[in-house]
Amino acid sequence: MALNNRFKALEELQKRQPRKVEFPSGKISDYYGENVFNITVMRSYLTSEAFKSVKKAMLEGYRIERHIADQIATAMKDWAMSKGVTHYTHWFQPLTGSTAEKHDAFFKPVEEGRAIEQFEGQLLIQQEPDASSFPNGGIRNTFEARGYTAWDPTSPAFIMGRTLCIPTIFISYTGEALDYKAPLLKALDAVDKAATDVCQYFDKNITRVRSTLGWEQEYFLVDAALYNARPDLIMSGRALLGHSPAKGQQLDDHYFGSIPERATAFMQDVETEAYKLGIPVTTRHNEVAPNQFECAPMFEEADIAVDHNLLLMDLLEKTAAKHNFKVLLHEKPFPGLNGSGKHNNWSLGTNTGVNLLQPGKNPKTNLRFLTFLVNTIKGIHDYADVLRASIASASNDHRLGANEAPPAIMSVFIGSQLTEMLDKIEKSIKAGKMTPEDKTALKLDIGKIPQLMLDNTDRNRTSPFAFTGNKFEFRAVGSTANCSQAMIAINTIVAKQLKEFKKDVDAKIAEGIKKDEAILKVLQDLIKSSKKIRFEGNGYGEEWVKEAEKRGLSNLKDTPRALATMKTKAYKDLFSSQGVLTPREIEARHEIELEAYTLKIQIEARILGDLCQTNILPSAIHYQTDLLKNIKRMQDVFGEKEGKKMAKVQIELAKEISTHIEAIKTKVDAMIEERKKANKLEDAEEKAFAYCDNIKSYFEPIKYHSDKLELLIDDNYWPLPKLRELLFTK
Repeated sequence: MALNNRFKALEELQKRQPRKVEFPSGKISDYYGENVFNITVMRSYLTSEAFKSVKKAMLEGYRIERHIADQIATAMKDWAMSKGVTHYTHWFQPLTGSTAEKHDAFFKPVEEGRAIEQFEGQLLIQQEPDASSFPNGGIRNTFEARGYTAWDPTSPAFIMGRTLCIPTIFISYTGEALDYKAPLLKALDAVDKAATDVCQYFDKNITRVRSTLGWEQEYFLVDAALYNARPDLIMSGRALLGHSPAKGQQLDDHYFGSIPERATAFMQDVETEAYKLGIPVTTRHNEVAPNQFECAPMFEEADIAVDHNLLLMDLLEKTAAKHNFKVLLHEKPFPGLNGSGKHNNWSLGTNTGVNLLQPGKNPKTNLRFLTFLVNTIKGIHDYADVLRASIASASNDHRLGANEAPPAIMSVFIGSQLTEMLDKIEKSIKAGKMTPEDKTALKLDIGKIPQLMLDNTDRNRTSPFAFTGNKFEFRAVGSTANCSQAMIAINTIVAKQLKEFKKDVDAKIAEGIKKDEAILKVLQDLIKSSKKIRFEGNGYGEEWVKEAEKRGLSNLKDTPRALATMKTKAYKDLFSSQGVLTPREIEARHEIELEAYTLKIQIEARILGDLCQTNILPSAIHYQTDLLKNIKRMQDVFGEKEGKKMAKVQIELAKEISTHIEAIKTKVDAMIEERKKANKLEDAEEKAFAYCDNIKSYFEPIKYHSDKLELLIDDNYWPLPKLRELLFTK
């Protein structure tokens, strides 16, 4: 069967036609957000009292009273049922990396065999899924199953299919966070308070600061038939075996090229459903690698953007099935080609409409800009390892530093002109009080920033954390990641640093130093103490690795080493001091991340062994047997000596095949033995390191010998769809 699967898949591929998709008539704005219980819908369905209450809860975090919750629940039900909805679910983000939901029907049986539709405030506010069956890091025992989902009114409910989805947080019976959403909301609250306090130095009208996020989602599309004939893609998300095709991305002909017709139909279908869910997707294009694409929305508040990214990932996978595609979200599905990331573009915006990372029009607003720029750099400097841990995963390890993604070394890029400005501030402020001339000169320089910021520098795609004009782009986030991980880290780091900054400035003001001068003096100290994290050069070069080591910057190349940061006092103090995560929650998450890493490598190791033993080796032996039959027949016809001479090429080929067969069998057996040893380890960290150092090291040698066999064996014998077939389907 295995030998036929590839050719059956190729035959099926020939029949593919772009799926005809019917799109809503009219403008996008006519149906944008039609499946969202947004402010406009609320105004239509809620009483004035309920509407004011839920709006206050959304904007200011106020608690909703029980009787108001009943009104909101009834309104949600009525709206959803008007659109054909029959069920509801609490939609949450457990520590699995994906979303979770349990659907319940609105109807309730009553007397005389009848039923009514019912949805009460209590069901809206809180439900009780099984907490022990989700990753919990030992917070809950299997026999202690109780956990709670609690409604998050800041994120609007939406409809998927015939189900009303209510965004929630997920906590244990004892109150610990078991999801990404709860700590994200706490981190956003922390940065809001810290940034607002600092903004008061510049504008008393600023009473709220929101973290904003604009993500960019990269992915691969492969034909479903070919995908289904590749067990490694099905179970691990990446091709563990396969020789690189002669043509890959070296001609740069796919990047921003004409989008294939099938892919366009798929993208348009995804976008239509995204618009209905209020996801403001505005960009689509071909990426660098063959069959790789990207989509991106406009900026939104970070918590909503996170929800929308998870929804978009779900839409990509569901819509792909309708078009006989399979979406690969893995960071490195194909060796030798660019992997996929999810750039997180982060900034801070105020209730007055100001982007705090956007240079202004005068020295005062530019001093505010420099304050937030420098404090962000300082925060990343002090907690670079925390940032690295936030993007650590088995799949992202394949991408970081692989010549299309930033390295594992965390650094900050700001461009030559801003570097010059910070250097000038660092050197220009002398000890003691500033003279009026110093103040005037410095303010004049600061006032020039808007002109300097006009295309101030080329973008540095090798930098993991780059300033790009009015935001920081965190390029190292992986394509499968929940954006919350990175957003929790960045916002908590910046909140902590801004609080330290305010404390230092206030201390100087108390000494009698004028406010602007106090701010500049503290900024000068921060510029000096964070200088080593700034890097403007090529992050791919070996020179940077050596330079980073000289600077004392960490180079945590794999997930177990990156996650070890979570055990440090600095890590725990950072998150606990900001009220984002408790030490117990951090310990649990460390264990969960380690276990996830181990299980993913374990799955890959098992698939690799199975594929080699049940597909690759039998196919090689089958072909080798036919070669030997050919050699024997030549000797029978031409005599042993002459036949051997004439079959010289076949004999050498048979020997070469034997060499690779033996190497694969030896290495697979050794890998299995190492796996058995690792599986006996009880400590989560020890086991993760064993899989990282002792088991994963066999993957490349096994792949090498399998790929050599792929080039030696008759194409008709090869059991798996080849990369050239997977990557060049239209």
